Amino acid sequence: MICRLIEQEIPYTGRELASHWAFRSFGLLGDSMVAFAGPCDVGTDRMADLVDVKADAPIWSERMLHFIVEHFGCGLETAILRQRLLICIIQEILNGGFKAQIIRRKGDDLYEGDAKLSVSIAVQSPVSCMIHVGLNIESRGTPVKTMGLNDLGVEPRALAKDVMAGYLDELEGMTEARCKVRGVP
Repeated sequence: MICRLIEQEIPYTGRELASHWAFRSFGLLGDSMVAFAGPCDVGTDRMADLVDVKADAPIWSERMLHFIVEHFGCGLETAILRQRLLICIIQEILNGGFKAQIIRRKGDDLYEGDAKLSVSIAVQSPVSCMIHVGLNIESRGTPVKTMGLNDLGVEPRALAKDVMAGYLDELEGMTEARCKVRGVP
């Protein structure tokens, strides 16, 4: 798994959630995780979540911290499990600095009270499965009530590095767990 934090701001439009995006954009061939900051503007014509499309609920944020993960050789259910693992890692890191559990998870989304912190989706392409997680950095002007990393006093780049390290550590741990057990009759 190759992880890369991109320095430049990149707008997220939904078009980035396409197989081999990390390879075409940054030369990362194989399973990858790319983190970057940038605005988010996903119209319903580019949305993968059909419930949001039906509700005519586009996604917009002035600035988000984005994670795009691509895994080859897994199905959609495995990708959804990995998506939820990623969300749990983010929640754990964000709550690690607080005595009380401030950030709560509901499915594949994170909230602070009734304010939404994240957007997330897992999709399958003909050759891979992909995950997008976007965390609001700014909370102003969003179409729903949101909380941003700036509101929480969290530095996005530092968070991105911790999240990527945590996700990579979990994947390596799962590989080790799979390889270390003996077969049972």
